[in-house]
Amino acid sequence: MGTPAFAVPSLELLCKHHDVVGVVTALTKPQGRHRQMVDSPVKMFADSRKIKVFQPEKLRDKYFLNDLYSLNADLYVVVAFRMLPKCVWSYPKLGTINLHASLLPDYRGAAPINWAIINGEKTTGLSTFFINEEIDKGNIIMQEEEEILFDDTADTLSERMSIRGAHLLLKTVDLIERNMTVDVVIQNNVETLHEAPKIYTEDCLIDWNRSTMDVYNFIRGLSRNPGAWTIINGDRYKIFGSHPIENFQLQQSEIYSNGKNILYIGTKNGTISIDEIQPEGKRSMNIKEFLAGYAKKIIKP
Repeated sequence: MGTPAFAVPSLELLCKHHDVVGVVTALTKPQGRHRQMVDSPVKMFADSRKIKVFQPEKLRDKYFLNDLYSLNADLYVVVAFRMLPKCVWSYPKLGTINLHASLLPDYRGAAPINWAIINGEKTTGLSTFFINEEIDKGNIIMQEEEEILFDDTADTLSERMSIRGAHLLLKTVDLIERNMTVDVVIQNNVETLHEAPKIYTEDCLIDWNRSTMDVYNFIRGLSRNPGAWTIINGDRYKIFGSHPIENFQLQQSEIYSNGKNILYIGTKNGTISIDEIQPEGKRSMNIKEFLAGYAKKIIKP
């Protein structure tokens, strides 16, 4: 059970070593400016392997449940999917497990990779656990630590962790297959240090009154999706790439550009250099390409 690209390496590896009898994923939805119908990455992979795919609108739908139960799966495996009702996760005899992109109990929630980078963490990790009634609070089976590099974005870290997570998940499934009783770490009444709630567009506005490192971490923690954004001279821009600049002090929100290949914006205590930017309704551009067409809108006379 999964939807985004993060879940595909796990599905692919499980297919190589186990009998995957079915896949549950999100509904096919219109995407992009042209609103074309696009299948989820998990569905596209499952279709390529001719695996039976289910796309229920409601997980409690009786027809879906009848189809799901008829598969007689021993174990349900969840990677980046939605919250499951008890009638789903409690059904298989070996339970339902989840791969989560943090070292639980830290960063419980829908966006652990984003929030770990936004908060300036140097390390994060992966956890597999048995699903229960509460979100990300089931008994932990296995964990592995993952370093967060200084120039990691949510995309680069997610891609790396999706591959490493697939191998951790396979080890977990193999362990469950060999042992009916698995040693677990119980999370009951353990508080999380940081929450990782879902991120909405309105949460992604850059606050240039924060420190340079806070702004840098915020931008890379939201790149590429949903993307940090700012308003410059009344127009909205998404910023996908940036880096801190030393020995060049600007006032908070002050903009400096040479009109060719430099666009700096001031923070509370320093300066951020913009590397990749996207005007609203347009494609993303590197800073040289952007300034060739937008310098007059950015630089005040």
